[in-house]
Amino acid sequence: MNTPTSYRAWLLTDAPTSRNHARLSSFYKGWLSFRSNPMAMFGLGILIALLLIALFAPILAPHDWQAQDLSNRLQPLGTPGHILGTDSLGRDILSRLIEGTQITLYIVTLVALIAPVAGLLVGTVAGYAGGWVDVVLMRITDIFLAFPRLVLALAFVAALGAGIENAVLAISLTAWPPYARIARAETLTIRSSDYIAAIRLQGAGPFRIIIKHIWPLCISSLIVRVTLDMAGIILAAAGLGFLGLGAQPPSPEWGAMISEGRRFILDHWWVATMPGLAIFTVSLAFNLLGDGLRDVLDPKDGDSQ
Repeated sequence: MNTPTSYRAWLLTDAPTSRNHARLSSFYKGWLSFRSNPMAMFGLGILIALLLIALFAPILAPHDWQAQDLSNRLQPLGTPGHILGTDSLGRDILSRLIEGTQITLYIVTLVALIAPVAGLLVGTVAGYAGGWVDVVLMRITDIFLAFPRLVLALAFVAALGAGIENAVLAISLTAWPPYARIARAETLTIRSSDYIAAIRLQGAGPFRIIIKHIWPLCISSLIVRVTLDMAGIILAAAGLGFLGLGAQPPSPEWGAMISEGRRFILDHWWVATMPGLAIFTVSLAFNLLGDGLRDVLDPKDGDSQ
């Protein structure tokens, strides 16, 4: 009869019996390494809590996040029925923060699906093709890197128009160049290996080599970079919301909530401070998670520090 101990020994073996066994063993060893990092686990716990809050936001929110009560405006922290107080329109701040987690995850998910994929495609094509293709693609990448991300995002949003979808697109257009640089560097190392030469001799074309054999080897570095970049993406989205170019009222986007609360920052500081603390907490969680994943997926980087 199989026991947890025998399963653990099976996963920790140095002689896997199949490709799937090797994958499971590698994943389990990586999880053990990640689990030994308490700060990374703390960051993972915060993000799991954020995901659960977003999923059950209608149930967890004590009030309707849109409900206005001008007779109950700017109530302080600890007010009965309004733990985090109310804003200038009498709306419950806690309920709006809970609803805002959905917007934060929506932005993070879309940017994480668009920017790394675009960067991976550009970087691997440039690194594998070389020559004028590499020069053209990398000079385009350099142009994007020459501008601060938020300034470039502001320019794109100004051209596309205000709105959360346009903000996501603008952030994605400014976030892909670092991924392209990483993917190109990885590809330049991989393309001259004996492994790729053998595949080329077997008749594999450039497209198949890039998709099937180079992309999988670049994924781990990109995952680490994506996780570490999430804090900057959240801050960029909050910055656009603060300037009125991201999610539009009455959407409870955290940056827009800070923008509204800045008018009362001296007398009613909690209106802007609570969404600010939410942004800080989630950004910190992604940074801690990224550090932990870097140690697991790229141990040579951690050893060099």
